[in-house]
Amino acid sequence: MQRHLKFIAGLLIFIGGVLGGNALYKWLGEHSEGHLVAQDMVSKHRPDFSLPDLAGKIHSMSEWDGKVTVVNFWATWCPPCKREMPTFIELQQIYAAQGVQFVGIAIDNKEQVIAYADNAGITYPTLLGEENAVSVSRSFGNRLDALPYTVIINRKGNIALVQRGELTRELAEATIKSLL
Repeated sequence: MQRHLKFIAGLLIFIGGVLGGNALYKWLGEHSEGHLVAQDMVSKHRPDFSLPDLAGKIHSMSEWDGKVTVVNFWATWCPPCKREMPTFIELQQIYAAQGVQFVGIAIDNKEQVIAYADNAGITYPTLLGEENAVSVSRSFGNRLDALPYTVIINRKGNIALVQRGELTRELAEATIKSLL
Protein backbone atom coordinates (compact mmCIF):
# COMPACT_ATOMS: atom_id res chain seq x y z
CA MET A 1 0.00 0.00 0.00
CA GLN A 2 2.80 2.40 0.96
CA ARG A 3 4.57 1.65 -2.32
CA HIS A 4 1.37 2.29 -4.28
CA LEU A 5 0.88 5.70 -2.61
CA LYS A 6 4.49 6.70 -3.35
CA PHE A 7 3.99 5.73 -6.98
CA ILE A 8 0.78 7.80 -7.25
CA ALA A 9 2.42 10.78 -5.50
CA GLY A 10 5.40 10.56 -7.84
CA LEU A 11 3.11 10.32 -10.85
CA LEU A 12 1.13 13.36 -9.73
CA ILE A 13 4.33 15.36 -9.20
CA PHE A 14 5.55 14.32 -12.65
CA ILE A 15 2.26 15.31 -14.33
CA GLY A 16 2.23 18.61 -12.45
CA GLY A 17 5.79 19.29 -13.57
CA VAL A 18 4.97 18.54 -17.21
CA LEU A 19 1.86 20.73 -17.14
CA GLY A 20 3.69 23.52 -15.34
CA GLY A 21 6.64 23.26 -17.70
CA ASN A 22 4.35 23.46 -20.73
CA ALA A 23 2.57 26.50 -19.29
CA LEU A 24 5.92 28.17 -18.56
CA TYR A 25 7.20 27.35 -22.06
CA LYS A 26 4.08 28.88 -23.63
CA TRP A 27 4.28 31.96 -21.40
CA LEU A 28 7.97 32.44 -22.20
CA GLY A 29 7.25 32.03 -25.91
CA GLU A 30 4.66 34.79 -25.72
CA HIS A 31 6.73 37.06 -23.49
CA SER A 32 10.25 36.37 -24.68
CA GLU A 33 12.42 39.11 -26.10
CA GLY A 34 12.05 37.62 -29.59
CA HIS A 35 8.28 37.75 -29.50
CA LEU A 36 8.09 41.22 -28.05
CA VAL A 37 10.71 42.59 -30.41
CA ALA A 38 9.01 41.06 -33.45
CA GLN A 39 5.59 42.40 -32.50
CA ASP A 40 7.09 45.73 -31.45
CA MET A 41 8.22 46.13 -35.07
CA VAL A 42 4.59 46.62 -36.19
CA SER A 43 3.96 50.26 -37.18
CA LYS A 44 7.70 51.02 -37.28
CA HIS A 45 9.45 52.04 -40.48
CA ARG A 46 11.09 49.12 -42.19
CA PRO A 47 14.87 48.78 -42.02
CA ASP A 48 16.89 49.20 -45.18
CA PHE A 49 19.29 46.62 -46.56
CA SER A 50 21.00 45.56 -49.77
CA LEU A 51 21.44 41.97 -50.91
CA PRO A 52 22.20 40.28 -54.25
CA ASP A 53 19.60 38.40 -56.29
CA LEU A 54 20.23 35.01 -57.91
CA ALA A 55 22.07 36.68 -60.81
CA GLY A 56 24.29 38.70 -58.45
CA LYS A 57 22.53 42.07 -58.97
CA ILE A 58 22.32 44.09 -55.73
CA HIS A 59 18.85 45.15 -54.62
CA SER A 60 17.98 47.60 -51.85
CA MET A 61 14.77 47.46 -49.85
CA SER A 62 14.05 51.03 -50.93
CA GLU A 63 13.60 49.71 -54.48
CA TRP A 64 10.09 48.64 -53.51
CA ASP A 65 9.08 51.83 -51.69
CA GLY A 66 5.50 52.81 -52.52
CA LYS A 67 4.41 49.19 -52.86
CA VAL A 68 2.86 46.78 -50.40
CA THR A 69 5.90 44.57 -49.89
CA VAL A 70 5.89 41.05 -48.50
CA VAL A 71 9.38 40.10 -47.31
CA ASN A 72 9.76 36.38 -46.66
CA PHE A 73 12.87 34.84 -45.07
CA TRP A 74 13.21 31.18 -45.99
CA ALA A 75 15.57 28.26 -46.69
CA THR A 76 15.47 25.24 -48.99
CA TRP A 77 15.71 22.86 -46.01
CA CYS A 78 12.64 24.40 -44.28
CA PRO A 79 9.40 22.43 -44.92
CA PRO A 80 6.99 25.22 -43.82
CA CYS A 81 8.91 27.64 -46.06
CA LYS A 82 8.33 25.35 -49.03
CA ARG A 83 4.64 24.92 -48.16
CA GLU A 84 3.93 28.65 -48.28
CA MET A 85 5.82 29.32 -51.54
CA PRO A 86 3.02 28.28 -53.96
CA THR A 87 0.66 30.68 -52.16
CA PHE A 88 3.20 33.51 -52.42
CA ILE A 89 3.73 32.83 -56.13
CA GLU A 90 -0.03 32.91 -56.71
CA LEU A 91 -0.63 36.03 -54.60
CA GLN A 92 2.22 37.82 -56.42
CA GLN A 93 0.48 37.12 -59.72
CA ILE A 94 -2.94 38.19 -58.43
CA TYR A 95 -1.87 41.43 -56.75
CA ALA A 96 1.18 42.61 -58.75
CA ALA A 97 -0.88 45.00 -60.88
CA GLN A 98 -2.21 46.60 -57.67
CA GLY A 99 1.29 47.39 -56.41
CA VAL A 100 2.14 44.33 -54.33
CA GLN A 101 5.66 42.94 -54.40
CA PHE A 102 6.82 39.72 -52.78
CA VAL A 103 10.55 39.48 -52.03
CA GLY A 104 12.10 36.21 -50.90
CA ILE A 105 15.29 36.32 -48.88
CA ALA A 106 17.02 32.96 -48.81
CA ILE A 107 19.14 32.06 -45.82
CA ASP A 108 20.86 29.27 -47.70
CA ASN A 109 23.67 28.69 -50.19
CA LYS A 110 23.38 30.02 -53.73
CA GLU A 111 23.42 26.73 -55.64
CA GLN A 112 20.63 25.18 -53.58
CA VAL A 113 18.51 28.33 -53.80
CA ILE A 114 18.90 28.60 -57.58
CA ALA A 115 17.97 24.94 -58.06
CA TYR A 116 14.96 25.22 -55.74
CA ALA A 117 13.74 28.54 -57.21
CA ASP A 118 13.87 27.12 -60.74
CA ASN A 119 12.08 23.93 -59.73
CA ALA A 120 9.41 25.74 -57.67
CA GLY A 121 8.79 28.39 -60.32
CA ILE A 122 9.36 31.38 -58.04
CA THR A 123 8.34 34.46 -60.04
CA TYR A 124 9.22 37.21 -57.56
CA PRO A 125 12.69 38.50 -56.65
CA THR A 126 14.75 36.10 -54.59
CA LEU A 127 17.67 37.58 -52.74
CA LEU A 128 20.60 35.72 -51.23
CA GLY A 129 22.38 36.50 -48.06
CA GLU A 130 23.43 33.42 -46.16
CA GLU A 131 24.80 34.99 -42.96
CA ASN A 132 24.02 38.54 -44.14
CA ALA A 133 20.38 37.52 -44.55
CA VAL A 134 20.32 36.42 -40.91
CA SER A 135 21.37 39.95 -39.90
CA VAL A 136 18.68 41.44 -42.15
CA SER A 137 16.10 39.09 -40.64
CA ARG A 138 17.12 40.21 -37.15
CA SER A 139 16.79 43.86 -38.17
CA PHE A 140 13.13 43.03 -38.93
CA GLY A 141 12.69 41.70 -35.37
CA ASN A 142 13.50 38.02 -35.89
CA ARG A 143 15.59 37.64 -32.72
CA LEU A 144 14.89 33.89 -32.57
CA ASP A 145 16.11 33.29 -36.14
CA ALA A 146 12.79 31.58 -36.97
CA LEU A 147 12.07 30.33 -40.45
CA PRO A 148 9.91 31.06 -42.24
CA TYR A 149 9.64 34.66 -41.11
CA THR A 150 7.47 37.07 -43.04
CA VAL A 151 7.00 40.82 -42.77
CA ILE A 152 4.34 42.75 -44.68
CA ILE A 153 5.11 46.43 -45.24
CA ASN A 154 2.60 49.09 -46.25
CA ARG A 155 3.08 51.63 -49.07
CA LYS A 156 4.55 54.17 -46.62
CA GLY A 157 7.28 51.74 -45.58
CA ASN A 158 5.79 50.86 -42.20
CA ILE A 159 5.55 47.29 -40.98
CA ALA A 160 1.95 46.10 -40.90
CA LEU A 161 2.43 42.42 -40.00
CA VAL A 162 5.17 40.23 -38.58
CA GLN A 163 4.66 36.46 -38.81
CA ARG A 164 7.04 34.00 -37.22
CA GLY A 165 6.37 30.60 -38.78
CA GLU A 166 4.18 29.67 -41.70
CA LEU A 167 1.92 32.44 -43.00
CA THR A 168 -1.52 31.25 -44.03
CA ARG A 169 -3.05 32.35 -47.30
CA GLU A 170 -6.01 33.81 -45.41
CA LEU A 171 -3.88 36.05 -43.20
CA ALA A 172 -1.56 37.07 -46.06
CA GLU A 173 -4.42 37.96 -48.37
CA ALA A 174 -6.45 39.75 -45.70
CA THR A 175 -3.42 41.85 -44.73
CA ILE A 176 -2.55 42.65 -48.35
CA LYS A 177 -6.16 43.65 -49.14
CA SER A 178 -6.28 45.91 -46.08
CA LEU A 179 -3.20 47.78 -47.35
CA LEU A 180 -4.30 48.33 -50.95
